[in-house]
Amino acid sequence: MTSVLAPGLYIVATPIGNLGDLSPRASEILLSADIVAVEDSRVTAGLFRHLGAKGRMIPYHDHNADGVRPGLVARMATEAVALVSDAGTPLISDPGFKLVRDARAAGHAVTTIPGPCAAVAALTLAGLPTDRFLFIGFLPPKAQAKAEAIAEVAAIRATLVLYESGPRLAATLGALAQGLGDREAAVAREITKKFEECVTGTLSQLAARYAEAPPKGEIVLVVAPPGEAPPASEDDADAALTEALTRLPPAKAAGEVAKKLGLDRRALYTRALAIKP
Repeated sequence: MTSVLAPGLYIVATPIGNLGDLSPRASEILLSADIVAVEDSRVTAGLFRHLGAKGRMIPYHDHNADGVRPGLVARMATEAVALVSDAGTPLISDPGFKLVRDARAAGHAVTTIPGPCAAVAALTLAGLPTDRFLFIGFLPPKAQAKAEAIAEVAAIRATLVLYESGPRLAATLGALAQGLGDREAAVAREITKKFEECVTGTLSQLAARYAEAPPKGEIVLVVAPPGEAPPASEDDADAALTEALTRLPPAKAAGEVAKKLGLDRRALYTRALAIKP
């Protein structure tokens, strides 16, 4: 027997593959909601068949969101509106954040029902650092825009997580290797499904592997953070000091170079005095 839900918006995470991952709470919300906003009604209909019920669905996706959103927000005053994506947690590379924003602005309650998320699941499989990570969704498809997007995150000291399709996987791995260096990485696909796999290696190794056999299924890439930079040499320090001394007095030049190269300021000051004519 389903319960009566209070009016408002309910963000419901759904399985990314194995239907057994749908939580009892998520099931209850979907069965009790007055309306369920869905990316693709055909996909969510399969989930309702799994639950042995028919849900009242309304399409809500990138192409119709602006037109549908006001009506959904208005309904939240008296009805329970659930939001789902085709798979995983809504709002993660899926439409939804504007609906949450407008619901809050209208004073409606917003409740999350957490569950599966492909990005987080891939992190647990990859064997790469998880203390800091950055999810960057899908990279642009065109080569120049892709290279620019990769350059923006190259120096970030965090594991990178992104989504990609099978036909574009090898090209994206190659672009990542070129833009980031040949870092360790993992390709996770079909997570929670029968043919789940997580293949690890360097970006160039993985690019070569998938160039010959593009994979099928939903794919998550996990890329290791940049390694520690090698310590600056005496030549590096002298070059930086020589340049800084063209603009600054010795004390300030030493301070600038110490901050830039992570070296001792007092030693650099002594060296700056020796270098300065």
